[in-house]
Amino acid sequence: MDLSKIRPAEGAVKTSKRIGRGQGSGKGGTSTKGHKGQQSRSGYSRKGGFEGGQMPLQRRLPKFGFTNPTRVEHKGINLDALQMLAEKSGLKALDPTVLRANGMLAKNDTLKVLGRGELKGALDIKAHAFSATAKAAIEAKGGKAETI
Repeated sequence: MDLSKIRPAEGAVKTSKRIGRGQGSGKGGTSTKGHKGQQSRSGYSRKGGFEGGQMPLQRRLPKFGFTNPTRVEHKGINLDALQMLAEKSGLKALDPTVLRANGMLAKNDTLKVLGRGELKGALDIKAHAFSATAKAAIEAKGGKAETI
């Protein structure tokens, strides 16, 4: 392969429009901006969402809803997934560091244990939150559900 003969694919490289370089270029004179008006002036820049003076879409649509600034978003993991991990690794106690090591939690995720599935034995689980069904299922098997 000769590196001096490598060329970009056909149509991959476009030449830029050279504006204001004389009448012979076809784009001289008004430099493709037309005659007079705000848009032909130097320094003109249109605001994002500007629709020519018409009421913009983001102002025509009604506002609704509420974003709670103190909401805590938990990563939910069900009991059946925790049971599979406990069987695979032979652990009797699970906490977020173990789940992070096994790729079930990201670095800054908070853990909430959810109640789908069932446990086969007693497990000691530490998490940031538990659903009521998960906590009941863990304690019914003799395990401990400890909130961090």
